[in-house]
Amino acid sequence: MLVCVLAAAAASGLLGLWSAWHLVRGRPVVFRQLIGAAVVELALLAQLVAGLVATIRGATLHEPWTFWGYVITALFLLPVAAVWAMADRTRTSSLALLVICVALLAMQARIWQVWSA
Repeated sequence: MLVCVLAAAAASGLLGLWSAWHLVRGRPVVFRQLIGAAVVELALLAQLVAGLVATIRGATLHEPWTFWGYVITALFLLPVAAVWAMADRTRTSSLALLVICVALLAMQARIWQVWSA
């Protein structure tokens, strides 16, 4: 599970830095950033699968509702940011993607805390 959390956090962090760079330059999100968001989404899906497999194999969670709430919510954030980015072609789309990436980083830290408790 640690590998999935680290992969999702690293990918979210890199995408967030890229979004911050576009925000500073006053540019909207570009299609390549959405491809990067798809990579982050794949890492989040891998995290979901890893959590399901570990739970099926007998891993017990101290706070299962919190864990699954964070995992499932994380899956929905990037598609919302992608829709926003395509609808709003101003620098605000870069800000929205940056905020989502920071939220994902915080969620990954919390997912790891709940998993390892």
